[in-house]
Amino acid sequence: MKRLMLKTLVAAAAIAAFGAAQAQDKTIKFATQNPKGHPIVMGMEKFAEIVAAKSGGKLKVNLFPGGTLGSDQANVSAIQGGTLEMASMNSGILASQVKEFAIYDFPFMFGSNAEVEAIVDGPFGKKLHEKLVPKGLIGLSYFELGFRDITNSKRPITKVEDLAGLKLRVIPNPINVDWVKAVDANPTPLPFPEVYAAMEQKAVDGQENPVTVINANKFFEVQKYLVLSHHQYNPQSVLISKKFWDGLSPEQQKIIASAAAEATKYQREQARAQVATALDNMKKAGMQVTELPPAEVAKMRDKMRPVTAKHAVTVGQEVVAELQAELAKVRK
Repeated sequence: MKRLMLKTLVAAAAIAAFGAAQAQDKTIKFATQNPKGHPIVMGMEKFAEIVAAKSGGKLKVNLFPGGTLGSDQANVSAIQGGTLEMASMNSGILASQVKEFAIYDFPFMFGSNAEVEAIVDGPFGKKLHEKLVPKGLIGLSYFELGFRDITNSKRPITKVEDLAGLKLRVIPNPINVDWVKAVDANPTPLPFPEVYAAMEQKAVDGQENPVTVINANKFFEVQKYLVLSHHQYNPQSVLISKKFWDGLSPEQQKIIASAAAEATKYQREQARAQVATALDNMKKAGMQVTELPPAEVAKMRDKMRPVTAKHAVTVGQEVVAELQAELAKVRK
């Protein structure tokens, strides 16, 4: 009888151990709008590789680039609902969840990569990500998309006045509509997947994006001119579902957090390395590249000040002051 009970207990323990091992095996779906080969996707691939290695294969990351799981907004809803585990997207999109995130869309807020890193990796960036937790989202880190530049099919841009009258596609949000109006151009809000066709059909004259995005999406096929305006920088939040996160063990959480930090460092290196390659490729494809002289950049900044002032009211003056105080420390 004792032997039978012992066998039963051993069997039960084995089943429990097997169940626990099975429970530890988790699959993470990780989505983005960017195509394969883009630095954002390269960062995601590095993250998947690190997570698999550190978890001994118990945590598996499946990537879904190119918007295959829907728009950024759809991905946010899916993460909140727990049907999607992770996504990387423009941090400004999260203003629909937490209004302060709109500050990341302010024109000419950042002047260099060093300034960006000091803000997003420091107390300010972490504080903003913490505000997402009650919304069912956890911000792990910030990937890099890069500084945004302007392309068009009409004329080279060598001074601010050259932008006047151009019909430019913008990300559909009020800040982007307003800054385009501020330089006397005509804003046309369009979802990203529609941009190439709109330029090809001449429904819009141009658009603005980092050079790696312009190159990866072959906009040089339908655009002749590029000006390196660096008018805006959009951090990219790497998000994970709070529902999923809460179901992980402390060890699994540690693996994911450290993998995100390591992958972010790698991703930024790739993003910066690809800028020169992308520019070279676009020039070879026939694009004419110009750069605004410092005096014209200063003029463009001045035109943007009313836009920043207007949207600072919505975001919160104290948030703007906090970010500017942090930037002032870096610039000393």
